[in-house]
Amino acid sequence: MSKTRTIQAALIGAGKRGRNAYGTYALQRPHELRFVAVAEPDAEKRELFANQHGIPPERQYASWEELLAEPQLCEALLICTMDREHYGPAMRAMDKGYHILLEKPMSHDALETLHLAEKAQQSGRILTVCHTMRYNPFSNELKRLLDAKIIGDLVSAQWAEHVFYEHYVSAFVRGNWRNAGKSSPMILQKSCHDMDMLQWLIGADCAAVSSFGKLTYFREENAPEGSTLRCTDGCAVERTCPFSAIRNYYHTKQGGWYNAVSLKPTLEARMKAIQEGPYGRCVFRCDNDVVDHQTVNLLFENDVTVSFTMTGFASEGTRTFKFMGTQGEIRGHSKKNEIEVNYFNGKQEKIYPPVADGAHGGGDFLIMRDFLTQVLTGDVKGRSDASVSARSHMIAFAAEHSRVTGQTVYLKDFVQSIRSEAIV
Repeated sequence: MSKTRTIQAALIGAGKRGRNAYGTYALQRPHELRFVAVAEPDAEKRELFANQHGIPPERQYASWEELLAEPQLCEALLICTMDREHYGPAMRAMDKGYHILLEKPMSHDALETLHLAEKAQQSGRILTVCHTMRYNPFSNELKRLLDAKIIGDLVSAQWAEHVFYEHYVSAFVRGNWRNAGKSSPMILQKSCHDMDMLQWLIGADCAAVSSFGKLTYFREENAPEGSTLRCTDGCAVERTCPFSAIRNYYHTKQGGWYNAVSLKPTLEARMKAIQEGPYGRCVFRCDNDVVDHQTVNLLFENDVTVSFTMTGFASEGTRTFKFMGTQGEIRGHSKKNEIEVNYFNGKQEKIYPPVADGAHGGGDFLIMRDFLTQVLTGDVKGRSDASVSARSHMIAFAAEHSRVTGQTVYLKDFVQSIRSEAIV
């Protein structure tokens, strides 16, 4: 990153994403980024982040409202709150003059999403959305190949998001994103990345969407005989259950899912969290309602068709794809960092893009680098700015509407109806 000074920033939401993905960047590159304030309702998380970054007590806030009631504290603001707490602070922060890096999804609500994009354009503020996959080397190599038309004109694609089963049960059965009424639908919360990638890679807006999906397995009627409300309540099948909280959060190795359960890495802290907190509940007896599998069919305005699948029943977390063109096909596997090109003339090649440091194929660090460059240069049109991200979010909202109603959704009509209903 070409730089001339250190950017000062504030963080709203000091959970895992705020602390680990973006806070770590500042700790490793203090000459580029320094956090000077934090807002977080959980005192333990707030104090942990403040101690890591040397933030004084007078710049530690219990809510985003308190932080944004102050005169503008710095140039940049990172919003890493829960889904339903993105819109309020983002809108107020733009009025205050902040440039913003906003965690996805932009909002749980379609109209709020459109309003955020419009506000960013009107205010002239940077509003970059954390679609980190756009930034990693693997995705950019795939984009280069498709744009170069090495397989001719693109005709159709298959794309799958394989959510590692431990990730699924931790985040979407027991965890913060288990209930759409408290967070957002699965297709928006988890797979807005995929809708964004498809829009970007295909290079056209989506015209129509149909979708099917259900919460099929993680329901009380599927609980094994002898199971209990909690894994620590004497469950008869706990020792053999792949979803056991004791197995996944207590005995897990350093760096595993236990750090979502307890900030303290001790065994005592983990067990207390399992016995008392949401992560110790039986996966068949939670208040979860988001789907555990979903398919989406998409038609883009350039006539490209796509079949997308999300499943929470995967032995590894990865994305796989096949892009089919008039002269060949491109296959890929993100975890293997492998792209395979098969030409119809018989030629074959395998490509292994450079590997960048950091999570999401290096995307977490690379989006920070790009965002800081935007702040330094005043460039409001980033790779995943609000106007671009809002369009791909609409695909996810349309897919959920189709899943619930059973209707094919036409995007232009859908967006118009959202605006019209707001006026009424």
